[in-house]
Order: sequence, then C-alpha cells, then structure tokens
Amino acid sequence: MIHKYTLFGYNIAIDTESGAIHVLSEIAMKMIGYLEIMLNKERFPGFPDECPVDIRYQLAKYESSDVKEAYAELCGLYNDGMLFSKPGEIKLNYSDDFKESPVKALCLNISHDCNMTCEYCFAGKGEAAAAGRYGGEKKLMSEETGMNAVKFLMQNSGSRKNLEVDFFGGEPLLNFDAVKNIVLNTRALEKEYNKNVRFTLTTNGTLLDDGKIDFINAHISNIVLSLDGLKETNDGMRRYSGGEGVYDDIVPVYQKLVEKRIKSDGPYKDYYIRGTFTRKNLDFAKDVIHMAGLGFKNVSVEPVVAEEDKEYSVRRGDLPVIFKEYETLAREIIRRGRKGDDTLNFFHFNIDLENGPCVYKRSKGCGSGSEYLAVTPDGDIYPCHQFAGNKKFILGNVNAPDIVLDKALMKKFFHNNIIENEKCRSCWVKYFCGGGCAANNANFNGSIGEPYEIACELEKKRVECAIAIKAAVNN
Repeated sequence: MIHKYTLFGYNIAIDTESGAIHVLSEIAMKMIGYLEIMLNKERFPGFPDECPVDIRYQLAKYESSDVKEAYAELCGLYNDGMLFSKPGEIKLNYSDDFKESPVKALCLNISHDCNMTCEYCFAGKGEAAAAGRYGGEKKLMSEETGMNAVKFLMQNSGSRKNLEVDFFGGEPLLNFDAVKNIVLNTRALEKEYNKNVRFTLTTNGTLLDDGKIDFINAHISNIVLSLDGLKETNDGMRRYSGGEGVYDDIVPVYQKLVEKRIKSDGPYKDYYIRGTFTRKNLDFAKDVIHMAGLGFKNVSVEPVVAEEDKEYSVRRGDLPVIFKEYETLAREIIRRGRKGDDTLNFFHFNIDLENGPCVYKRSKGCGSGSEYLAVTPDGDIYPCHQFAGNKKFILGNVNAPDIVLDKALMKKFFHNNIIENEKCRSCWVKYFCGGGCAANNANFNGSIGEPYEIACELEKKRVECAIAIKAAVNN
C-alpha cells in the first residue's frame, strides 16, 4: 500500500507495510502512480528489467535518460522491500489467563470533582462532573483505594518492569494529599515487586502553589498543564465555577513550574501544555504559537470531541480549515527548524521514523481495556478514563478481596486492533495511528471498533505534516 502526497514542495510516498518514506522527483512521483495501477491490475508480478512501454509513453515529455534513472531507483527500492511491500504476518495472541496479558499502565481518577466549569469537559461541566459522565456523587479517591490500584498494577504486570500511573480527574489537586502519599508509598513497593513506576499528573493549575510545584518537580515524571492558548481563547471555555476566566491566574504559575523544572538538578524534565481547540477557535495555530511565546516549548492541542449539536463541536465541514491550520503550524516549525530554533515542539508532529515502536506495539494502539486501564474513586476498573461511569464497561474492582476481571470484555478490547479491524487494516496511516480512540468510537458510532471518521482524517493530516516537516528541515 502506497500513500502519495505533495506538501511544501516535496513529493512524498509512504510505503505502509515497510514504513519506508521516500522524497521523490517529479518523474518518480508520477511513475510510482502508474506502477501502482499496473501492479493492482496484476499486469506483472514485480518490476520488469526495463520500464514498461506504456509508462514510458505516459512520461514522454521527460528525457528518456531521466525516466530510465527514475525507474532504476524505484526498482531498487522495490527489490529492497521498501516499495509496494506486502503485509507481514503479525500475530496478536491473547491468553485466557489475564496474568499472561500484562497491564502496563493505570489512570487513577483521583478526583471526581472540579473547581472549574469548562464548557467542553468530557466528564460534564465542573459541578455536574460527578453527576454526569462519571456517574454517582462527587467523590475523591482514598489513599487505600489508590494503593490497591497500584498493587493491582504491579501484580498483573507480568515480567514488565517499567509501569505508568497517571493522576487524572476532575482536578487531581483537589486530592493532593492522596496523590502525594500514593507516590511516596509506591516508591517503597517498587523494591518489593522489582518495578519502576513513572507518574504523570494532569492539572488545570488553579490550585498550584510553591509546595505542590516542588513536590511535582521532584516526584512526577511528566506534568500536563491545561491551557487553550490566548487569554480570550482560554477564558472563553475554561472558567472557574463562578464564571471567571483562569488565564491570568495559571499562566504565571505554569511559567514558574516549568522554569524550575527545567533548571533543577532533578531527573524529571518532561511537561506538556495541553489545550483543546473548538469550532470557536479553528485558527488554533496562533494559540499554539502564543503558548510557545510564553516559554512553553512542549505543546499539545487536541480537537474537541463533542456531539455535533454543540455550538463548539468540530464537524466534518470544518476539516479543510483545520487542515490549513496544521499546515500553518508546520510551516512555522519548519521556519524555526531551519534557523536552529527548537522553541516549539508540537506533540502531534512528533514522529520517530528511525527508532519508533515495533510494528507489534503500533498495531495495538494505546492498549485500552487490556494493557491500559482506569480506576475510579470507588475502585471500579474501566478500559480507560473516558469510559468511567458507563457501567456496562466495568471490568472489576481493585477493592474486592479477590479481584475478578471481566476477561471476555478485556478480550474484546484486545482484539480491537489495526490487524483485526478491517477498516483500519486497509488504511495507510494505521501504523502511526494505532486504531484511534476506542471511547470516541463507542460514543459516536456505538462500537469500539467502528472508527470515528473525523479523528481519522485529522490524524492523516497531522502525519502528512509531520513527515513533510522532517523532509523540509533535513533539506
């Protein structure tokens, strides 16, 4: 399977199965299209020694020596397995014994409560969060439940040594004492179980103070700080429960946290400013550039995921505008890169073309429902945090004396991968995407295996931009 496109003056061809990416001349770009047609029609089983006459006819306006050279180049790539390569045999085995399918990460919904009323929050707006998507009353996770969850992770991680625990909400800092004690107590358990745990915490920043900043920078491997961009963009959607915007309160605190984190002698430097763009700010490139100008190098801005009847929801008709924004952002990164300026690292343009994960790992995506799970304040185990509160997706409970997991449901999630999903299997971006978000698929299409098409289209564009950035900066 070949995906071809031209962006920023570069002709790019991606060989899906081998992962090879080629920057081609104009002749080679046209020729590869004709070759693909002939191969699909089974005109020949491989490349003949000489360029087929009908292809030479199609390229008659070019010098014959240039056509011959281009053909020889493509033929060499084909013979080396880097062009028109066939799908490999990838086996994803699932054992009926859950302990043989190790868990690698947990999301602890440490707080089903929030001090903000963000318009687009997937859990429901602030005060309604616990009574909305999350279900039940507002609640904070106890330290006991948190440690039961950590022990569950360690006991069900098999031979995997490096594990991850994410503190999520609601707003985790409403339950900061539990966060702190769980982190410190986990360090003691690491030696007992011979495990290493990497902690991440996501916060709206409104409750950060010097003490919390110091603890986070000393103990939390990655901190995710919520900010949508310019003051008017951010405060249009992200507000306190009383309706006031939060931009002026959180930006100076974020700057202090990031500066101290980067300059400290500690081992933890990772952070991301994480924003959301909606139909109200489809010109989000300026928000990303603004946040980089505030001193935040690492930025991730995600499209809002909401029902189409919401005034701020992203719709299919918005895609051309969003695509142009990604291109605008990509041009800015290229401009900076050519000057040796690395002050903007956009999460969705980060693609490791040399040392990325193997095909087996990329085939499974995030691993929700099997390798990655979420735990609510009550101890209920869900496939991920976005399923929390939907009772039909409960997998078990970490507070149970004998934890009994719904292996049938976990098996369903395990087999929701790009190898076994027919629509994903025939998509060129599958190994970069990993199959997308099962929760979005379920919410919009009623099935974890039915792709949410808007997300698919956005991922394709982001990957195209990311590869074009590498081509441009390297040249």
